[in-house]
Amino acid sequence: MLRFSTAGESHGESLVALLSGMPAGVPVDEVFVNRELWRRQQGYGRGGRMRIETDTAHFLSGVRHGKTIGSPIAIEIENRDWKNWTEVLPVGPGDPAKHKAVASPRPGHADLAGALKWDFPDARYVLERASARESTSRVAAGAVAKQLLQELGMDVASHVIRVGAAELERDAAWEEIAALRAKDEVLLNCVDAEAEQRMKAEVDAVLRTGDTVGGVFEVVVHGAPPGLGTCANWDERLDGLLAQAVMSLQAVKAVEIGRGVTAAESLGSQVHDAIGYAAEANGRHTRFMREHNNAGGVEGGISNGEDIVTRGYLKPISTLRRPLQSVRFDTREETKAAYERSDVCVVPAAGVAAEAMVALTMAKLALEKFGGDSLRELRRNYEGYVEQIGKY
Repeated sequence: MLRFSTAGESHGESLVALLSGMPAGVPVDEVFVNRELWRRQQGYGRGGRMRIETDTAHFLSGVRHGKTIGSPIAIEIENRDWKNWTEVLPVGPGDPAKHKAVASPRPGHADLAGALKWDFPDARYVLERASARESTSRVAAGAVAKQLLQELGMDVASHVIRVGAAELERDAAWEEIAALRAKDEVLLNCVDAEAEQRMKAEVDAVLRTGDTVGGVFEVVVHGAPPGLGTCANWDERLDGLLAQAVMSLQAVKAVEIGRGVTAAESLGSQVHDAIGYAAEANGRHTRFMREHNNAGGVEGGISNGEDIVTRGYLKPISTLRRPLQSVRFDTREETKAAYERSDVCVVPAAGVAAEAMVALTMAKLALEKFGGDSLRELRRNYEGYVEQIGKY
């Protein structure tokens, strides 16, 4: 079973990802992993922290001579900002006078709930783990999962479809979405230049007012075969697993599969994707196909062979330069919420982190279905399945 976990604090020495269950023999390109980490750092509206960090994956175990060896993979990402926090967040007792308390909780953040949960006098330690900086580790682990999926002909990419009130007003083709990854200058990761400029204007507006802005990103899995996930048990459904994976990201407050939101207000005849069959389609001998993909590639909790489309709805970042009202932890007196160096818009970065979570979910399901302790065994099982279902 593919499992992963992360460790580390936002201003701690390092972030760590632990990934176990990968078969042996999967090529791991460190340049690709670091490019994924770079993509997570980009986007118009990012804060000063991204000018400090140059995230680089350091593989401690599980990869030798450029391939996985079947043992747990440990990845470390150094926090360059740690040098400024060594006395503030020491492992040992240190000097309490140098502690930087987060004295008043920020509305919308984990500050208050976490401090009450763990019996802390302020929110510093809660912030350190609840921060979206943790998603760096997910992106590193997800990059390895992506390379496994690529061996099976699957690919994962994201794009931004809304920032504030500015929205992409057309469908995006897979080729457009995939091409965004090659760009060396990332604005808001939208496939349409005119829509991207309107999104930029939304960010500019909140920069002027000291506010923040959220939006919607879309993650697409291309090349997935039918049959991943199941309708047999509630906790094994593909759509449920994708929803949990993407919802687990910081600031995501809603998840949609395909045309999930607008389907609720539409007629069945407008929503369900009519089925056809092609003797030759997309280079495959035979294939069941759909004219539309309103289902987002998932029916009954099972992939149906179309692109798998997941959208994440991201709330605005909860740290505002013009803070909202709050209450001090110590005196319970009204005050303004604490301010920590932060971003004003992270929708493109959240999309990259969601790619990682989707890739990890798809890789887990692929390994559960096809099995194999080595890539060669996995690929043999996969190819046998594809032949069984008629090249889908």
